[in-house]
Amino acid sequence: MASSSFGRRLVACLLNISEAHRKDLVETVARAALYNNKGVRREGTTVLNIFNDRDYNRSVITIVASIDSIGEAVLSACEKACGLIDMGAHKGVHPCMGAVDLIPIYPLGEEVGVEDCAKEARAVAQGLTERVQGTSAFLFGWADSPLQRGLAQRRKEMGWFKKTPDLQAIRPDMGPQPQKPFGLTGVGAGPYVMNCNVTIDTQDMAMGRSIAAALRESTPEGLPGVQVLALPHEGAVEIACNVESVKGSPTSQTTAGEPWPCFSIAGQPYCHVPASLITARVAELAGREGVSVKGTALVGFTPRECRGLAEFALSQRIAEFWKEQGRIRM
Repeated sequence: MASSSFGRRLVACLLNISEAHRKDLVETVARAALYNNKGVRREGTTVLNIFNDRDYNRSVITIVASIDSIGEAVLSACEKACGLIDMGAHKGVHPCMGAVDLIPIYPLGEEVGVEDCAKEARAVAQGLTERVQGTSAFLFGWADSPLQRGLAQRRKEMGWFKKTPDLQAIRPDMGPQPQKPFGLTGVGAGPYVMNCNVTIDTQDMAMGRSIAAALRESTPEGLPGVQVLALPHEGAVEIACNVESVKGSPTSQTTAGEPWPCFSIAGQPYCHVPASLITARVAELAGREGVSVKGTALVGFTPRECRGLAEFALSQRIAEFWKEQGRIRM
């Protein structure tokens, strides 16, 4: 990998936008993070990956830059997205409330603390509501000071899980009453969160919801840091997991004697449930009902992968890394 000088103060934003059918539009939003309105490249910024899901009509754009420059890159992408996506016309099976639905910012190493990301996230939320008139935002995680309410809790409070959210009942943290076409954007910070989706070969949503409930962190036999939804997907059911990093050393969480993947933020060790364990648990639960697993998709990267690829992309001055490496995962 590249010299550590390229890794200083790196953070990642996994920008979630409510569009996946128009690939050119999504790539236009990604490029807005990389180039200013005169086409001049922002140094030290790369887009590592674009994950598109047509059924969800949702894309996740992985933007990496230093903590000092991530804000402008993300805001430029958000401005572009808000100008191109109309939530009044959006259709998809994944719950969403905003043209830009989610802006999480994560530290990628020792040089940046979670509180630094929280401060930047609050600035991004403020900047979005100022630069795009009519947008509004709620805060979650470390950005939600002093309560630090988690994303799942904040989404529930905002009505995000409802089939048709009542925008008039929402009280955003920043900006006006949410309105179409922009909707409502969640902005937050914390240790890295992965997305791991496991598809089971059934259309039985009740079974999917039962498996999701069994995996969820809040249940007795659940997995630490795992938040789960069951959603219809391409004629099957997808168990869609947000995998939060949890505090702990490599030996504090193990599976079959193997330590969980671990990384460090400001001297504090964190680890996360491996995708292999999530897949195995889903396979076990589905297998009891005679149903098999069709496949597993990791949306983006593990924290360690994200850091390593970012250092490589920046050392090679590759801005559109997703394109050159063929990393768009449809």
